[in-house]
Amino acid sequence: MTFVSNTSPLINLARIGQIDLLRELYGEIWIPQAVRCEIVDQGAGQPGADQVRLASWIKTQTVTNGPLVRALSQDLDAGEAEAIVLALETQAELLLMDERMGREVARHLGLTVTGLIGILVEAKHRRLIPAIKPWLDALRDQAGFRVRQTLYDQVLQDAGE
Repeated sequence: MTFVSNTSPLINLARIGQIDLLRELYGEIWIPQAVRCEIVDQGAGQPGADQVRLASWIKTQTVTNGPLVRALSQDLDAGEAEAIVLALETQAELLLMDERMGREVARHLGLTVTGLIGILVEAKHRRLIPAIKPWLDALRDQAGFRVRQTLYDQVLQDAGE
């Protein structure tokens, strides 16, 4: 099974010290070259840069469908476009992405997508974390991750918290 990630899940989980949740949930994570560049090169010294550079379970893959990347880049940034193309090329089981427009495009292309909240929900279901609320609060407070209050409330209600 292949799991592909965009930048946001990796960086934001690193900001709250939980990037290893991805390894525990999915084993290997594949990222396109543009995502590696955003995190490791452009983000040098920032949360996630060293973890992504050093993690043997995060694999970088160059995408081959340049025309599709260019077409998607009309509306998405390079990392989002390449992550979607990599997910298509590898027939990924799941694409990890938070950006609304990227998620919509990915779903339109037939991909299954989840984001940080879905990752936390899955981690609780698998008993990797005891509760979602502390980590959701950390994402909001420490990482600056934006979550609509109605979604925040609904996620916690659904999780019984």
